[in-house]
Amino acid sequence: MSITLFIRTLLTLLCIKCLLFTIGDVKAQEAIAASTFSTADANLVILQYHHVASDTPASTSVTPEVFAEHMAFLAQNYKVIDLAEAISAIQNKQSLPKKSVAITFDDGFTNILTNAHPVLLKHKFPYTIFINPAIIGEFANQLTWAQIKQMQPLATFANHTLDHAHLLEKYPGETQAQWLERVMQDVNQAEQIMLETLGYSKKWLAYPFGEFNHALKQELQVQAYIGFGQQSGAVSRFSDFGALPRFPAAGIYAKISALKVKLDSLAMPVKLIAPATFEFTPNTVIDELILEVTSADVRLSAFACYFKGEKLKFMANGNTLTVKVNHTSLAGRARINCTAPSVSAPSRYYWFSYPMFTATSEGKFLD
Repeated sequence: MSITLFIRTLLTLLCIKCLLFTIGDVKAQEAIAASTFSTADANLVILQYHHVASDTPASTSVTPEVFAEHMAFLAQNYKVIDLAEAISAIQNKQSLPKKSVAITFDDGFTNILTNAHPVLLKHKFPYTIFINPAIIGEFANQLTWAQIKQMQPLATFANHTLDHAHLLEKYPGETQAQWLERVMQDVNQAEQIMLETLGYSKKWLAYPFGEFNHALKQELQVQAYIGFGQQSGAVSRFSDFGALPRFPAAGIYAKISALKVKLDSLAMPVKLIAPATFEFTPNTVIDELILEVTSADVRLSAFACYFKGEKLKFMANGNTLTVKVNHTSLAGRARINCTAPSVSAPSRYYWFSYPMFTATSEGKFLD
């Protein structure tokens, strides 16, 4: 064999060996990903609406035309399912159809009946409305109990507290224990009214304004409630059932192009390490957000977090991520949104949102 032929043969064998190693690495990576994630796994996106009207506050509204566009888009590309069925499947570690979506509304506005219900009925889409029993039928813009019964069984109704107060606000001189007892009395009273009037109790609570803290979230779960927030993200078996995320679909979030990214999102398998609370006093320095990611399918090399449009720096130590926030809390609501692409489904993004709620110096929470 000539030297030239020998070299060519050697290079060919080396290339084949490299290729086999590469294939082996990819197969190993795919096997790891498959063991922790499947696009057929129980992953749910919950959409949140308020008003469906043209003459209501823009920040919480979609027009009837835009809402109809949303529903047509869902009908063509996603599987809209009943929220109760989805929650049951997730809790029992059962699968859901690919790209499962649940539709929810906060507040029992009459425009849901007049402008949204006919569209939902056309598509046979089940949906959930979180209502405030104490004000049902008391205002012109609120549904009546008769209308609520008319909307069933397509619509399911659940708890949004008695009258939509800021749950984190304390009365003067009220202790933490007194505050928590009062808030849970409100929640339980609202639940009892719904049971007596509608004949069922879901024990779901959508936090008014999306506001909660660790103590409230924990007590809800102790009393067998499931909490729903307004922070972004999808839902899966490792989600926090004291404050499940929902994607707002109104106002600035109503464009189909932006909504599609959220509809395709995956629940990030993450454990929150710190901060353990979600409620802050004014001018508190929020230094770090520490998360532990528990799936090999999350592409940590492309992990990114954003706060008020600013991309935050982070450090990774294995699966533990330390995000440098270094911001001072201001009165109002804010959130840190973190995303990372899937290894096995690169066009889809894992999504985690950390909400922050800060009162004014007088202890009031802003609408």
